Amino acid sequence: MFTRHHPHWPPGLPRSLTLPQTSLYYNLQVSATRYPRHAAIHYYGRDIDYAQLDREVCALAGWLQQRCGVQRGDRVLLYLPNSPQFVIGYYAILRADAVVVPVNPMNRSEELRHYAQDAGARVVLALQEQWPEIAPLLGGADLAHCLLGACADYIDPDTDLPLPDTVRAARRPAPHAGVVLWAEALAAECPPAPHLAGFDDLAVMPYTSGTTGKPKGCMHTHGSVLATSTGGAVWRAVTTETVAFGVLPMFHVTGMQAGMNTPIQCGCTVVIMTRWDRRCAALLIERCRITTFTAITTMMVDFLSNPQLAEHDLSSLTFLGGGGAAMPEALAHKLKEVLGLEFVEGYGLSETMAPTHVNPAQRPKKQCGGIPFFATDARVLNHDTQSECGVGEVGEIVVRGPQVFKGYWNDPRATAEAFMQWDGETFFRTGDLGYYDEDGYFFITDRLKRMINASGFKVWPAEVESMLYAHPDIQEACVIATRDAYRGESVKAVIVLKVAARGRVEPGHIIEWAKSRMAAYKYPRVVEFVDALPRTGTGKVFWRRLQEQEYARLAKPAA
Repeated sequence: MFTRHHPHWPPGLPRSLTLPQTSLYYNLQVSATRYPRHAAIHYYGRDIDYAQLDREVCALAGWLQQRCGVQRGDRVLLYLPNSPQFVIGYYAILRADAVVVPVNPMNRSEELRHYAQDAGARVVLALQEQWPEIAPLLGGADLAHCLLGACADYIDPDTDLPLPDTVRAARRPAPHAGVVLWAEALAAECPPAPHLAGFDDLAVMPYTSGTTGKPKGCMHTHGSVLATSTGGAVWRAVTTETVAFGVLPMFHVTGMQAGMNTPIQCGCTVVIMTRWDRRCAALLIERCRITTFTAITTMMVDFLSNPQLAEHDLSSLTFLGGGGAAMPEALAHKLKEVLGLEFVEGYGLSETMAPTHVNPAQRPKKQCGGIPFFATDARVLNHDTQSECGVGEVGEIVVRGPQVFKGYWNDPRATAEAFMQWDGETFFRTGDLGYYDEDGYFFITDRLKRMINASGFKVWPAEVESMLYAHPDIQEACVIATRDAYRGESVKAVIVLKVAARGRVEPGHIIEWAKSRMAAYKYPRVVEFVDALPRTGTGKVFWRRLQEQEYARLAKPAA
């Protein structure tokens, strides 16, 4: 067991926790019983208390079971942005003993099709804005049932908060015979069957990917989710009086835990924003007296750039934190100057349901993943020899702990490759390179996996490449990362055009084509045409050379 960090462990906290041997839904049931009139959700001027939340969750669970035939262990797509519907839908799927498959609402039809087919999901919960992407899949071999909601059903219609048009848009009639409106499903008041799912049953299956192939489902049980929701509550001292800010996407594991599961487990309030807006964020912090703000670097950059920020009372904030990418030191200093708080960073993956490492609040380090979380063993191994690295030596980070997933859905080969035996134990290979310092704090330096981090969204080049090959003028494509002053990284496509297209097709044409078919964070923002792609000795595209050339080009001073 790695113990170098123990002298810097948060005072008074145990190094491991006894986890609840229940389902995730049980947390909501308990909070609704204990605090029925306490606000569970605040959404643009309107509160939803725990009693109402649980009532709507049970009604929707009954509808899933009785009208859609959802049974124990079935997978259900949750194709939603942050909204009351996301929380209700998530817990309704769990209450129905089924498995939540969270899908980024920015994804397009073909991306959605993969999730439906791979997970074997026949039901999708979404907002009315997502209908154009769902329509081609409904009624065929992919999806049999669709539930559509409207954000406006849950807002205060008289609010003066700046709202996205999609949030203000009134509920529209069902666009298809196979669509049921959210309000209609709740009004049916279908009673759910007794709740049977427990600690060891599958609960959530977020999708991720490696260096090849399409995204893979990460199988998480109620127990592995409870490991970080429970740990997060203890680490941050969350109580019923905590007011959490739900701005990180809940379809990502960090937003899912910090902005939903931990607050519900503790019976506190989460203030939800459907779309990031710095002015609205400041207003909500001031009006709702938000205490915990978990965000990514790009959000914090934008938040501090608000010229009216000093006009708002932000004194209720007691915690700032996040992950996904290292917080630049200059920005961390600015946050401390403006808000009086240190930004507490953490590190984790979809496969670990958020943190494997977190900085202790009493002694955080900048640009640092933190120390191993409760009951988590983390090591740094030499990638070639698999011997353990010493202080300051870079290697692959491997972890084991109660939050580690059970494997990839229907992919035993990828599962086997993701784990290794070391020191008599089974460790998950993160694919990330890093080191630890004298104090046992872990720092992330690079990736073994070809993952691009665009504003906290993960982009896997192989997936983008496979979609680019559908373009009639593209002969070959290799996707790499390029620097972006705002997003951290952006997607760049290095493309070999077919002979007939050379001189006729411009980079902008490729970008616009991709933009219409891929999520906004995923499509290439930069396209470069080349005559040929470099190859390894075995004939594979030498993507690493292209990546190194890109970084070298960016490092050169402007002429």
